Amino acid sequence: MSMVWNDNTPIYRQLRDRVVAMILDGVLKQGDALPSVRQVAADFQINPITVSKAYQELVDENLVEKRRGLGMYVTEGARSALLKSERERFLTEEWPPLHARLERMGLDLETLIKHAPKHEGNAQ
Repeated sequence: MSMVWNDNTPIYRQLRDRVVAMILDGVLKQGDALPSVRQVAADFQINPITVSKAYQELVDENLVEKRRGLGMYVTEGARSALLKSERERFLTEEWPPLHARLERMGLDLETLIKHAPKHEGNAQ
């Protein structure tokens, strides 16, 4: 899990978003353990409290669970729940301004598909 931090978003939020992306991408699957707070803090040279805050957000969202003495684990159904919430967020927050911009530029679906980047992977 390599990270480049940006100054516009708190680090704990960027870390949380990275774990979410790993779940969505299937890198972390249900039942998988997250790296320990200490390990992440050491790897990225960040405060363990920052890592704990990111992990706590994931717990609060029921995406990971604490197992006493064992660590944090991805919960059952985390990916499905994320897909649902991320799709809804995209459609309500990101799509309207993007759609308006595409219309202003006169870009249609056919043009977008023709110029879409080609990549290997799971499209869903």
